[in-house]
Amino acid sequence: MPLVKIFARQTLQKPIRLATLQSSLCQIWNTKPDTTKLLLQRVDDWTDDSFREDVYVDIRAYGKPERTREMVLEGMKDVQGAFRQEGLIANVRLEVYDGEKYFHVPPPTADEGS
Repeated sequence: MPLVKIFARQTLQKPIRLATLQSSLCQIWNTKPDTTKLLLQRVDDWTDDSFREDVYVDIRAYGKPERTREMVLEGMKDVQGAFRQEGLIANVRLEVYDGEKYFHVPPPTADEGS
């Protein structure tokens, strides 16, 4: 499950349309919406000594064999392009993880109760 954390300053006036971005990212990474979670976190400030981005995008994704360094770097450029199409300058970071060390407990379904 790619987890996409999007950080934006509280003062950013540009819209961040999560559903549109999720659709674009699913196409880029060949994933489905139910396994591609986007979270938007508004922050008061951050250091910006090097970059003038609108958003900082932090992605964690399963390290599949086909996700080579070259493929991931190209996908990251495509992610920047998806944000650019939304009028946003994105600073993108991506980390892959070993699936054998990943655990997830989703909330119970209505049939399972709480």
